[in-house]
Amino acid sequence: MAEVADISDITLSPSAAARVAAIAERQGKPAILRLSVEGGGCSGFQYRFGLADAPDADDCVAETSGVRLVVDPVSLDLVRGACVDFVESLGGAAFRVENPNAAAGCGCGSSFAI
Repeated sequence: MAEVADISDITLSPSAAARVAAIAERQGKPAILRLSVEGGGCSGFQYRFGLADAPDADDCVAETSGVRLVVDPVSLDLVRGACVDFVESLGGAAFRVENPNAAAGCGCGSSFAI
């Protein structure tokens, strides 16, 4: 059974939840956003987003407006306390992670260093 996230573990902003719900509806999938962290990117680690069919048994799960954000235990160690937001600007629209654990990031906002 997936672990329900403590508010300090990770959060999903209302704008990100609305965007995930819209994407999931268009694709006929459940409104579940998976955030994972992989090695690589300009700064050492990079964020990966994708729709999930269901949480894995060991995932940490946060919910906002009926939309779930799921994070595996290894990635959670790198993003604990973070907020996933959806921002739109002249440069485009994207999910953005506000990660208190990141010591440095890159200009594109998709990679970070600890």
